[in-house]
Amino acid sequence: MYHICLVEDEIDLANLVTAYLKKAGYEVITFSKGQDAIRYIGEKVDLWILDIMLGDDINGYDIIKAIREKDEKVPVIFTSARDQDLDKILGLEMGSDDYIVKPYSTKELVLRVNNMIKRVYHQGQGNIIRYLDYKIDVDKRLVYHFEEEVKLTTLEFDLLLIFLNNLGKSFSRDDILNLVWGDDYFGSDRAVDDLVRRLRKKMPELNISTIYGFGYRMS
Repeated sequence: MYHICLVEDEIDLANLVTAYLKKAGYEVITFSKGQDAIRYIGEKVDLWILDIMLGDDINGYDIIKAIREKDEKVPVIFTSARDQDLDKILGLEMGSDDYIVKPYSTKELVLRVNNMIKRVYHQGQGNIIRYLDYKIDVDKRLVYHFEEEVKLTTLEFDLLLIFLNNLGKSFSRDDILNLVWGDDYFGSDRAVDDLVRRLRKKMPELNISTIYGFGYRMS
């Protein structure tokens, strides 16, 4: 059973989300205070759902920073009543894997959780992809440059696989939004530019070309 940690200070919403997630087959641990959530970091958690704005001095950004200091790979979904591109970009910068704006459909949140769990933990028989001096273990979702591991977030790894499996193909920003975030994501395509920038920074040997006014291509 997968363990989900929900950090949400709206008690009624937290109870509703918890009920839906448990009905979907997940074990759910809920915190209403950021400090309590930070203390829990290090326990077994397969996915975090973090509200950005909490009632105490600790916010969602503080929590994800503490999470990423311990675990680079565990997926994180941000929720927030603030529908601002800057919030989404900052969340992605800090290593979140998805962002959903309040008020949201609880069923939509569960769908995103299901998709994230499948993406991260339900890989089939994998294979090894080699690109220049990089080795990509698809099954274990690990990347190595020579013998040193390159730590990628879930979205960064998904984008890398899209490019590797489609060398020479041009992708529009909308294409990448749909392939990486899914059809139900309605955020700005600036998130794509930020994701590509982060991937380039971590894997500078990747030959990713910018197609101005359109998108990207890797050769």
